[in-house]
Amino acid sequence: MPELIAKGPFDGQAERTKAGVTLTPLAEGPLWSVALFPGGAKGAAKALKALGLVFPAPGTWAQNGEARIVWTGRDQALLSGPLPGGLDGHAAVTDQSGGWAGIALSGPAARAALARLVALDLRPAVFGPGQAARCGLNHVPAVLICTGAEAFELRVFRSMARTAWHELAQVQDHLEARAG
Repeated sequence: MPELIAKGPFDGQAERTKAGVTLTPLAEGPLWSVALFPGGAKGAAKALKALGLVFPAPGTWAQNGEARIVWTGRDQALLSGPLPGGLDGHAAVTDQSGGWAGIALSGPAARAALARLVALDLRPAVFGPGQAARCGLNHVPAVLICTGAEAFELRVFRSMARTAWHELAQVQDHLEARAG
């Protein structure tokens, strides 16, 4: 009988800095999809208040300590960290912990790198800290989160994590070649 070996989405990948862009695999942790039921917004707001969070407006995210909630669509969000009680009857909650992987992207050329792969206006005045969007990272579906002036996080399906990493690493190589 074959023996299954648990592996992380980025096993063997270490932080990579090149051409003013740093790629860092994010640690895995609890991740929940929260989809509001019709009329469930008030009840969900009360439950999220226990974490110091509110349900995010479209295109935004919020964080309080280890708890973060990111808008992912109409009445939908990804909640990382602890799951508050009281969401029953107000939202459909599903554990997504094993289904997603994260990559941090930072540095002075982070926006330039992302601009080669996503069809979004990434100018700081349009997509700045606190903003989030569902988008394609080239051909990989992703959730893009702006965490700082020169810092982003990407959430991609775990099965596509290595492809996303490869796409970003390839852009680093192209940026370096262009500068040289």
